[in-house]
Amino acid sequence: MAVNGRLTAIYRSAAGAVTEPSGPGGLAAALADPDGLLWVDLLVRSEPDAAVLSEVFRFHPLTIEDVVSLRVDPAKIDDHGDYIFIVVQALTSYAHDREIEPVEVNFYLGPNYVVSCHHDVLPAIEQFRERCRRDDYILTHSADWLLHGLLDALVDEYLPIVDAVDDTIDRLEELVLRQPDTKLLARIMAVKRNALRLRRATTPQRDIMNRLSRGEFPRLISADAALYYRDVYDHLVRIEYLVEALRDLADGALQTYLSVVSNRLNEVMKVLTVVFVPLTIGTLVSGIYGMNLTEGFWPPADSAWGFAAVVATIILLAALVLAFFRHRRWI
Repeated sequence: MAVNGRLTAIYRSAAGAVTEPSGPGGLAAALADPDGLLWVDLLVRSEPDAAVLSEVFRFHPLTIEDVVSLRVDPAKIDDHGDYIFIVVQALTSYAHDREIEPVEVNFYLGPNYVVSCHHDVLPAIEQFRERCRRDDYILTHSADWLLHGLLDALVDEYLPIVDAVDDTIDRLEELVLRQPDTKLLARIMAVKRNALRLRRATTPQRDIMNRLSRGEFPRLISADAALYYRDVYDHLVRIEYLVEALRDLADGALQTYLSVVSNRLNEVMKVLTVVFVPLTIGTLVSGIYGMNLTEGFWPPADSAWGFAAVVATIILLAALVLAFFRHRRWI
């Protein structure tokens, strides 16, 4: 592999020799070979990193603007006649306490070249490059086969992340039943947002793979290669079904949390009712008895046994209330 700054290039000539072009001159010479295959991978951190796109390949400025922009664009595909420009979203890692951050990857597919551009180092592309180092069989096919291999490598990174989100939901459901708290609610909401981000990433890419697999670009994608794009499309369809299931599971975890919290609140209210209703009755009786109503009031406040009678009355009424609660199975 030849690395020139943030540019990595592989070139297979028409004779089958694999070389490492470097610099605009070497890339232009490789590009001029109609029977060869050139793969250029750009790590774009600033506008000068993307200069080769305009100086060597003469790509449209609007596509270069999308490559340089730090904004993560939704997946799309544009036909520019001699080449097609593709935007996809890759996933690099997942942590249960952070939201998923997709990485934009841009591809140019021409008759004898593929150019990939991204802002961050992507393990999927690095691993694919290692495969090319170990076995140059991938480079013996045409450019559309090479693009399929890159897209397939990126899509394969989705399933482990979907499985990780699924495991996170399972653990959250167990924790909700054991000890619900506000931190769990925040984690459940984060999972819901991650499921939504997965859906936003997979649905547009599914449509792109569908277009690539149905013969819409016969000049650049052969009928044989279109079958392999169909396989990537099927993978994205299955991933989309799994993501929809994740959203349902996340909603279920949220409903479970709300139900458990509501049940615990009901238990607390029941305990408070059982405790405070008898005390309220005692407060009412003692309040009335303490109004200094001696004449005609029973028991007389100045009697020796009046206090004991009031206390006994309070205890009796409290016992009757508790017995009523017990009869209604409230306690």
